Parts: sequence; C-alpha cells; structure tokens
Amino acid sequence: MYLLAGILDFFTSLNGIFYTLAYLVGGIPFGLLYGKFFGGVNIREIGSGSIGATNVLRALKESNPKIAKKIAILTMLSDALKGAVIIMIAKGFGVSFEAQWMMAVLAIVGHCFSPFLRLEGGKGVATCVGVVAVFLPLEAVLGLLVWFVVGKLLKISSLASLFGVVCGIGSSFFLHPEIPHITTHTPLVLMMCIIFYKHIPNIVRLIQKKEQKVI
Repeated sequence: MYLLAGILDFFTSLNGIFYTLAYLVGGIPFGLLYGKFFGGVNIREIGSGSIGATNVLRALKESNPKIAKKIAILTMLSDALKGAVIIMIAKGFGVSFEAQWMMAVLAIVGHCFSPFLRLEGGKGVATCVGVVAVFLPLEAVLGLLVWFVVGKLLKISSLASLFGVVCGIGSSFFLHPEIPHITTHTPLVLMMCIIFYKHIPNIVRLIQKKEQKVI
C-alpha cells in the first residue's frame, strides 16, 4: 500500500510528470513517421533499421531521392528539438537544474529505447546535441563542427557521430570543469555511454572495415 502510494506521489509530482514527458516525447520516432508520410517506406525495414536521420536519408534515397536530404535534415532537427523543448518548458515551471539534467538523459533514453517501438529506437546523437545545447551551447556547437568535418572527410556517419559526441562531451571537462548548478559531469557521461552502446554494431563494422559510407 505504501509502495503504491509512493509511486503515485512520484508520478503526480512536478518532477515525476516532467520525467515521464521527457521519456515519452524523447521516444517519438520522427524518422519513422516522416519516412512513412513522405516516402511511403518503413525505415525500420531498410538499412540499419534505425529511426535516425542517416537511415531516413538511406531509405528515401531509394524511394524519393529528391526530398531525401530535406527529410533527413527535418528528422535531425526534430530529434534535437524534442528533448530541448521539453526541458525549456520545465524551466518555465521552475523545475530544478538537477531534474532538468535528468530529463535530458531520459529524453535520450526515450529516443534510443522508444516506448512506441517496443524499446527499440535510434542512436541518440541528435537528441543529445539538442539537450546539451540547452545547458552547454558551446560544447554542442563544437560537437556539431567535429561531426560535420569528420563526416565530410571520411563519409562515414557513425564515425562522425562518435567523434562528435566524444569531442562535444569531452570538451566540457575543459570548458566547464564544474558543470553549472550541478557541478558533476555524470549526466554527460551517461549520455555518451548510451550512445556508444547503441553504436556497438557500427563499431564492430568499423573495426572490420565493413561500415558503409552514407554521408
């Protein structure tokens, strides 16, 4: 009885409501929705099966090449904004910084393990950039720059993403030795671990030199 009451208290508290929203909104599979709406394809049955922008680009290049890049960019922006927007709304409600960082992690968890896709999902990179930009915009920009440069030079999306995440989050240890308001880098490290976990198949293919060039 006390356990049930505690659970109800948590999910009806301000933090509990926003934690749940962060996970659910983070889990919205925009790539899957855009692929079906604009291209009439199920991107989960094509390429890597991921719901991210790279697989959207790969899928739509086959069915509707004229709009493939535009929809891939739209997917990337949507995945970045879905985490950032819910955190900004939470700020307006006076949610603590500690809780906002928890929401950031949960938005990435939602994207990578979507409740709408039986806990499958994307790789979490765009959502990570979006939530980090809310707190540490310089680190987010650095990560994006590295992603862009590596992608242009090597033409391998997964490698560009991993380098971008490492450089973006890694730079926070130098630019912000103590993260404002929470003083710890733990949420950032958790984000990076989740993203690397989701990239394990890509890392294996990179080691085997079998990773496809997509960008």
